[in-house]
This record gives sequence, structure tokens and C-alpha cells, in this order.
Amino acid sequence: MEEYSSREKVLKNVRNAGINEAECPFTDIDFSSNVFKESGDTTEVAFAKAFVAIAGKFVYCADKEEFLQSINVFAKEYKWDHLHCQEPQIKQLLTEAEVPFSEDPKSLIEAVQGITFCECLIARLGSIMVSSAQASGRRLIVYPDVHIVVAYASQIVPDLAEALNVVAERYKNNFPSLVSVISGPSRTADIEKTLVMGAHGPRELYLFLIDDMNTE
Repeated sequence: MEEYSSREKVLKNVRNAGINEAECPFTDIDFSSNVFKESGDTTEVAFAKAFVAIAGKFVYCADKEEFLQSINVFAKEYKWDHLHCQEPQIKQLLTEAEVPFSEDPKSLIEAVQGITFCECLIARLGSIMVSSAQASGRRLIVYPDVHIVVAYASQIVPDLAEALNVVAERYKNNFPSLVSVISGPSRTADIEKTLVMGAHGPRELYLFLIDDMNTE
């Protein structure tokens, strides 16, 4: 009975704590100001630095033509012979660049490289936000060993909160069932503290950033 009584006392205290709201002793905290120190870099530069720092491979393209040249060179140099794509606009770009690809959903499980768009690029984290609402769906960002992302400079936002706001505004009452943030290639050190790349997804992550804000 003593053990039961002690348990009841603890639960009673928990219930009371939930009912009776305690006054906050700190009345001068500014919850609206940004806690992160600004680096002084543009969002494009900030993203590139953070992305490379987490082992992402960043390719800047001044325009569409430079992207077509770059993706062709990379595909040949790194032997992207099993490239899978489900995004209509990227298919058109790959066709223009003369880069072969597969679009048959049945062959997705055999894909070694996958290429997709994204929802946003998060400058502070160097991360890529994707969702299930994209034409590439859920699987293409996970199955292939190499994930290639095509994005535009106008998609870069300062932080995670702004990225979520963009997705919420874009889809309004039809919010995607999956929103994920990719921060570099998949990795884990759970087993004996040994870093293993590609444990739960792609072991390589490429980002081709097309500058659509260059007005010169």
C-alpha cells in the first residue's frame, strides 16, 4: 500500500501542475528576435557554404544553358548510366542535354541515380526540403545511391520556419502527407561509432543550382 500511495502522490502533483499554471519568473525574454547571428553572406552563399560543410556536392549554374552543359559533363564523368527521373520538366532538360534516363516506375528499384526537384533550399542549414507532392514522390529520394537535385536560386529561404511557410502557402488545404528535410548524404554512426555513408538512403547528394535571379 505504501508504494501505491507514493505513486498516487506523484500523479496528484502532476495533475495539479497541469491544472495550476505557474507564473514565468523571466518576464523580459524577447521571443521575437532571431537567436542566430547573421553571417553577412547572401542567402545563396550561406546555403552553398552550409551545404558543402555537410558533404553535399554543389554545382552552380549561371543559367539553363550552363546547367545543360554541366549535367552532361557530370553524367559522363561519373557514369550516371542508371539515372531515373519522374519530373516532366527535368525530363525535358535531360533530353535537351542528351543525358539518357529511365522514367518507367517499374525500374525505380533498380535505379542507381535519381534526379528530382525540391520544395525549398534552407540557407542556414544547407538543407533541402522535399515533399510527397512532387512528381518524384516519396521513393526517388530514398532508393538510389546517388540523389541529384535541381533547384533555382529563387527557392532559397533563410530558415526552416520560412521553408514550412512556403510549403504551407503553396499547398494550402492540401498539405503533403510527407515533408522531409535532407541534410547531406545519408549517414549513421550508431554501430560502434563508425561512420557509415548511405545507411538509410543515398550515399551521395548533388545539387545543381540554376541562377534564375541573375538580371545582368
